[in-house]
Amino acid sequence: MARSLMLVESPTKARTIKRYLGKRFDVEATMGHIKDLPKTTIGVDLENGFKLNYRVKPDKRDLVKRLKKLANSADEVYLASDPDREGEAIAWHVAEELSKTGKKVRRITFHEITKNAIEEAVNNPRGLDSALYNAQMARRAIDRIVGYTMSPLLWKRVKRGLSAGRVQSVALSMICAREEEIEAFIPREFWTVEALLETQNHEEIIAKVVKPKDIATEIEAEDVARQIESTPKIVISGIVKRKKKRNPSPPFITSTLQQEASRRLMFSAKKTMVIAQQLYEGIQLGSMGPEGLITYMRTDSPVISTNAMTAVREFIQSSIGKEYLPDKPNVYKAKKTAQEAHEAIRPTDVHRTPDTLKDYLDNDQLRLYELIWKRFVASQMKSAVFEQTTVDIDASGVKLRATGSVLLFDGYMKVYNSRDTKDKLLPKGLSKGQLLKLVETRPEQHFTQPPARYTEATLIKELEEKGIGRPSTYAPTISTIQERGYVKKDKGVFLPTELGRDVSRLLVKNYPNIINVGFTARMEDTLDEIEEGKKTYVESMEAFYSRYIKEHSKAEKEMENLKTEPRPSGIKCDLCGREMLIKIGRNGYFLGCSGYPECRNTKDFTRDEKGNIVVIEPPKPDGDSLICDKCGAPMVVKHGKYGPFLACSNYPECKNTRPIKTQDTTDKLCDKCGSPMVVKHGKYGPFLACSNYPECKNIMPYTIGLSCPVPGCN
Repeated sequence: MARSLMLVESPTKARTIKRYLGKRFDVEATMGHIKDLPKTTIGVDLENGFKLNYRVKPDKRDLVKRLKKLANSADEVYLASDPDREGEAIAWHVAEELSKTGKKVRRITFHEITKNAIEEAVNNPRGLDSALYNAQMARRAIDRIVGYTMSPLLWKRVKRGLSAGRVQSVALSMICAREEEIEAFIPREFWTVEALLETQNHEEIIAKVVKPKDIATEIEAEDVARQIESTPKIVISGIVKRKKKRNPSPPFITSTLQQEASRRLMFSAKKTMVIAQQLYEGIQLGSMGPEGLITYMRTDSPVISTNAMTAVREFIQSSIGKEYLPDKPNVYKAKKTAQEAHEAIRPTDVHRTPDTLKDYLDNDQLRLYELIWKRFVASQMKSAVFEQTTVDIDASGVKLRATGSVLLFDGYMKVYNSRDTKDKLLPKGLSKGQLLKLVETRPEQHFTQPPARYTEATLIKELEEKGIGRPSTYAPTISTIQERGYVKKDKGVFLPTELGRDVSRLLVKNYPNIINVGFTARMEDTLDEIEEGKKTYVESMEAFYSRYIKEHSKAEKEMENLKTEPRPSGIKCDLCGREMLIKIGRNGYFLGCSGYPECRNTKDFTRDEKGNIVVIEPPKPDGDSLICDKCGAPMVVKHGKYGPFLACSNYPECKNTRPIKTQDTTDKLCDKCGSPMVVKHGKYGPFLACSNYPECKNIMPYTIGLSCPVPGCN
């Protein structure tokens, strides 16, 4: 019997699809891209239409031979890589190699790995999409040109191993610009005044002063409080009640999934995409075999298929309640840049509730699946309804306001509870003209806050809103700027490092029209237009390159060289009084005396919340560590890859080094001489030693204050 061959990217995806297709098909994996640009050269012919020099990857040569052999013996060959630009490029490259055998191929795409979706795709193959492939080539060529010309310039002017990129450098510049805003921010003092009031039935109301609107100082706040306290009567001047709807959010697209997983699950964008890929490609469900649990996870369209819409509406009516089902489906429109052919991220079968999958998914997979499932179901439910009450109160010209809300109908919140939904209740039976009794006033000081630093969620949201990057780029962009040491994460927010500040400053200054939010967004629009067939690959590349090469040529001549031009720090050398300079060494940034080589003083440094340089003093070594045990010269503190250490001042004649030993004092006293015992670290861990060493060499075991758990042992 004739057999067909289907090629996909991964073994997991292959196993899941094989189960649906049975013996009619061999399903093999390409293990991602089979071709790539050479690593040692730019790989883009800048003089001949920007042709890309794609070659079969060395580690894929044997695989390609095997695929050719399988294709030769197959009746039909189907290329079923992912339905996006990268997937089209994989299909195109495989087709190029198989065409050498004379074998024709069919291209199929699907957005979920289910039996129906696979069979429908097989029955409706299409040709390769040259416009989609051209868009991928343009993206690859632009990133290659930028990476292979801009990055080496950073190596020469800053340090080796750095990288720059069309999207990553703009993301870095946004983080650095936000940090500059925070450092330049000057807090402004303001005050609020609240009044705790009581009805005749002794029910409490907390009202806030709304007129006067601006209370700038403590004196003004106390004056307002005195006016309230001295008023003969406090009366309700008006009550407004209105119903307010809270609508469900659309089902997830890539960016909103990454944002919500970051906020609710504390997942990084990279982790979210790795787990989503697992759920998409298939999870082993016991005897049922592997099943694809969600639709394709790289999408910018919130649209869902007619079949999925019908299934979720039936599920809501039968499993949640017909009162939660809207009369008409909730329809969510995609942005103009979204690919309408794509679907939102949703479960492939709405009847697979998270509870039914607990035995098959690990904890992280289950949590992400539950998030996707709940968001999808909630998106097709009725809105939640609140009754919002506003009570206006008059205290002899001082206006106060109390607000509260009551949830009348939970709607979609029955499944997907939004945050910040706690009701602030007001007493029942309040009426206009009702008198209230003052219990106390509460003046409180506040200060205006600087803009918040970016989290992964807020950075992705801003990148998306500004049109920078696409669903597939957010996670790798965030990973890259961290791996390069440009930013670090502290308590969930991004802080630029000294290296990141310098790289961003140099790139923004020397490539103002390339490392630019507007240009990067327009470039994404251009890639979309290539994909839609509105622009050609060559004309788009020519427009980009003519602009880029002008700025790059200028940058090669004018970019500051941080290796040879250290900058002043504003800190004086504590040994000779000269200016300390910001320098870059093999192990990172440090302060070095401008009097070098006469003065070799160096310091580590950090920056305070205003961006000012602050010297980090090294730990003080023990007295017995200050003399070289090989030549008797003084030991000095040096800074290496792993932090400060002691080195002989007689270098290079003596190359002796030692770790810095610090003394942690304890409450224990030496039982031989009465001196305090200190914690020291030896070959077998910490121990207690007399601080009177070497006169007293007493040592004791270091205990942690816990009893031995072994029965009978004291």
